[in-house]
Amino acid sequence: MERIILVQLRESGQAAFFKVFNDEIKAGDYVVVEADRGLDYGSVVSQADSKLDEKSPDGPIRKVLRLANVADIKQIDDNKLKAREAYFSCQKKIADYKLDMKLVDSEYSFDRSKIVFYFTAEGRVDFRELG
Repeated sequence: MERIILVQLRESGQAAFFKVFNDEIKAGDYVVVEADRGLDYGSVVSQADSKLDEKSPDGPIRKVLRLANVADIKQIDDNKLKAREAYFSCQKKIADYKLDMKLVDSEYSFDRSKIVFYFTAEGRVDFRELG
């Protein structure tokens, strides 16, 4: 039976609706989902209103691929560790290049194909010297 659930992506990402075909998935479970740019993971927040159709306010409703298994949880934990290492490396680059910004957080995508650095700054930051 198909259900619609609300999943918070990554640790502090946005929440989005996903279709799920597994009745055993419940709030608090980690799941692997289809995302815009490949696989992602998140925590099930709640079951959504069953009146939702194929589109949510955020676009088409994607699928939950599976309940996160032991290997997935290890990957998530490894990603957090690698993201922390990248955070400190980025902080060093910010100091080395005297960039006027404050690094807030970093995170890898589930498959580690992409890393995102979150920062704040008073104005625009010129990253051209980094390339």
